[in-house]
Amino acid sequence: MKIASFNINGIKARIETLPAWLDEADPDVVLLQEIKSVDENFPREIFEDRGFTVETHGQKGFNGVAILSKLPLEDVTRGLPGNNDDTQARYIEATVIGTRPVRLCGLYLPNGNPAPGPKYDYKLAWLHRLHARANDLLALEEPFLMGGDFNVIPQDEDAKYPGAWSDDALALPQSRAAFRRMLHLGLTDAFRARTQGPGHYTFWDYQGGAWNRNNGIRIDHMLLSPHCADLLTDCQIDSAVRGGDKPSDHVPIWVTLDA
Repeated sequence: MKIASFNINGIKARIETLPAWLDEADPDVVLLQEIKSVDENFPREIFEDRGFTVETHGQKGFNGVAILSKLPLEDVTRGLPGNNDDTQARYIEATVIGTRPVRLCGLYLPNGNPAPGPKYDYKLAWLHRLHARANDLLALEEPFLMGGDFNVIPQDEDAKYPGAWSDDALALPQSRAAFRRMLHLGLTDAFRARTQGPGHYTFWDYQGGAWNRNNGIRIDHMLLSPHCADLLTDCQIDSAVRGGDKPSDHVPIWVTLDA
């Protein structure tokens, strides 16, 4: 089973880029972030014609997450538990049925800038809720995956110029500590389980020639529960997508599971 995550930075802007990547990469399931569309306006026919079931949790103009799946989906839920007043569309869950079921958690974590401030407080509170959700899922002792745009640079090696991010919400000590707490629960950073060292990124800003200078950061992650990590066979970043026509500022990251 090949499961990908892709922050597309607007479905309207990526209406050609995304289908072209799907046709080439051939994932079984895709977790999308920043669809920037309400549910009823999402162009689901483009993906249904390719054999995908489409589940969205949209919001007008910004945020929004979705799951595309060629495999059956069950028990789809929307919204991260822990705050009934949170109206931002940043989280969707479903169980995908392959040779064995895997719970998928697609997320678009808040950016948090400017920090300090209310936006950063919201980010840290969201990370606390995500930690609680992971803890609840771990208690079930079933395979699950949390994938998406975490808006966290885990370590200095995950940025070309780490000093440029030292005061940014993506790399502040509290952000990194919250990410580590997820790992300390027993979750596995799938990419780092397969690839070590610097120079591996999932985001390049549109400004300042970042792509041409490879001035990137790694902020899109796949975190696997212990039962899911046992199924891991590969994890890669499709960085070449950033150099294509009308690219998102993010690129896909994917895992393959023996499931």
